[in-house]
Amino acid sequence: MSFEINVDDVVLCKVKKIEGTTVFLDIEDGGVGSMVLSEVAAGRIRNLRNYVSPGRIIVCKVLKISGGQIELSLRRVTAKERQEVLETSKKEKALRSVLKVVKENPDKIVSEIKEKYGVIDFLSEVRENPKLLDEFIPKEKAEKVFQMISEKEGKEKIVEKKFKLKSDSEQGLEDIKEILNLKDVEIHYLGSSKFSVSVSGKDFKEANQNMEEILEGIEKRAKKSKAEFELKREK
Repeated sequence: MSFEINVDDVVLCKVKKIEGTTVFLDIEDGGVGSMVLSEVAAGRIRNLRNYVSPGRIIVCKVLKISGGQIELSLRRVTAKERQEVLETSKKEKALRSVLKVVKENPDKIVSEIKEKYGVIDFLSEVRENPKLLDEFIPKEKAEKVFQMISEKEGKEKIVEKKFKLKSDSEQGLEDIKEILNLKDVEIHYLGSSKFSVSVSGKDFKEANQNMEEILEGIEKRAKKSKAEFELKREK
């Protein structure tokens, strides 16, 4: 295992396989874990593939570590935790791609950074103090890395909304799947007919506009299928 995992950590995982009532997963930064079906989602699971399938990337919470065995849960991860892990993963991939361009060893440098900082905290501090890069990257390349990081940081903003979607028809599950069958949109099931949707844009204005269009589309599809749609208003 390349990094330390503790109980209650929230980690990015890739579904490796499903055998019987157990889901086996590869943890992104190293290590493997497993998850019983009761930890996939609350209540009865009618279609397991709506939640997990081989190759799918999901965010899980560490429940127990015993003798090298890591037990994970999908249903116990909150929307906020999921968003934070996905955002960190996105930032880390962007940082790695920048380091590759300047012909540095991205894996080594990112590992060194993560020993002292969280990736998002590091990038935030670099914006205020570019010289922080000198600690990990040769000075002659640090300026170019800072410029590229600044450009990437300014490209996309993410907006998240929550909504309720419910159908009482006989084919309710299929209706829900059809209503939410949208391209390039990240939607997560939160339990009890509640969902979260994340949308990106070059700035918050564009991201919010994209979000409005997506929610309008979902609402229209829901009405057509006679499903109940309710947008959760921010408090």
